[in-house]
Amino acid sequence: MTQDFQRIQRLPPYVFEQVNKLKAQARAQGKDIIDFGMGNPDLPTPDHIVEKLVETVRNPRTHRYSASKGIPGLRKAQARYYERRFGVQLNPETEVIATLGSKEGFANMAQAITDPGDVILVPNPTYPIHAFGFIISGATIRHLPLEEGGDFFAVLDRAVANSHPTPKALVLNFPANPTAEVVDLAFYKEAVGYAKKHDIILLSDLAYSEIYFDDNAPPPSILQIDGAKDVAVEFTSLSKTFSMPGWRMGFAVGNERLIGALTRIKSYLDYGAFTPIQVAASAALDSPEEVIRDIRYVYKERRDVLIDVFSRAGWDVPSPKATMFAWARIPPLFEGMTSLEFSSLLLQEADIAVSPGIGFGEYGDNHVRIALVENEQRTRQAGRNLRRFMEEHPEKRKTA
Repeated sequence: MTQDFQRIQRLPPYVFEQVNKLKAQARAQGKDIIDFGMGNPDLPTPDHIVEKLVETVRNPRTHRYSASKGIPGLRKAQARYYERRFGVQLNPETEVIATLGSKEGFANMAQAITDPGDVILVPNPTYPIHAFGFIISGATIRHLPLEEGGDFFAVLDRAVANSHPTPKALVLNFPANPTAEVVDLAFYKEAVGYAKKHDIILLSDLAYSEIYFDDNAPPPSILQIDGAKDVAVEFTSLSKTFSMPGWRMGFAVGNERLIGALTRIKSYLDYGAFTPIQVAASAALDSPEEVIRDIRYVYKERRDVLIDVFSRAGWDVPSPKATMFAWARIPPLFEGMTSLEFSSLLLQEADIAVSPGIGFGEYGDNHVRIALVENEQRTRQAGRNLRRFMEEHPEKRKTA
């Protein structure tokens, strides 16, 4: 076979796979790797959700093909959640759709709305699917460089002014993966006004809406802004909120026309999640608040321990206000390295795995992402490994 696959050729080598290979090699050598790399929630799914799955799967009627857009009870549960959490009313028939995880839902939306040559505005650094979902669908990506303390709307203005044709959509992701940045309703109000002025679709990824650490400032939804439904769709996930990553259950809500387009394309691509999973997901969405609070507390404790032990080891990592990640600049001692080089060195010499920032875009290459997926004991061990690494590394001795 000699044919080229142009769509595949547009995809660069998967950066994280290089780190995964190094991890596998180290483990094969008997090393104990403390893995802060992939943001894979390790907490068990709450018992009542698992029990609902087991109860439902015993009914053979639930083993048939399911509903691509989500069973009615699930869509109604998501609408109830939005009203409780954000004070936003949604029509479960026309403004809510269940997806096979927020990542898959996002990629399906890209397929639904992208025409050849469309320009899509995507923050950089950001979660890879935000850009590659559209690249796979044939769009042109215009990156919005995000720097600490930068003016988002000034960057956006420059991008729109220099894009031809006018961008079709803008991706927003707050709380942000990987940077953990958060925004308020004033930001969303300005974003909605800007989108309406320039006829731009807003795609908001709110996967980390419930993993936040300031009880007085829970992350808002863009749909809380009057008129947001005219231009916006928002994606959420149960993966982090209820520790259900492998269940693959997410949602898109908002603009009726966009939800209709996603519904149409999904009807060609999948039959929806297994019905017992959808029933159990409904039970998750109707969970008491303390269920979410308990999961959030675990991540907060892990965050506090990590920030403390890494600081005492000589690496000042900013404390994230939300998400299950810390976004850390490469220590000054190693600032001449790329994020992939530093991540590889840290793995090989300190038995600590992190995600290189370059995997989230070129503007992330001076950072690494640290996932809060190891327990406190393992995190303290990582702190000891890190201190030894920082003290014994040859670069340290050169400056001594």
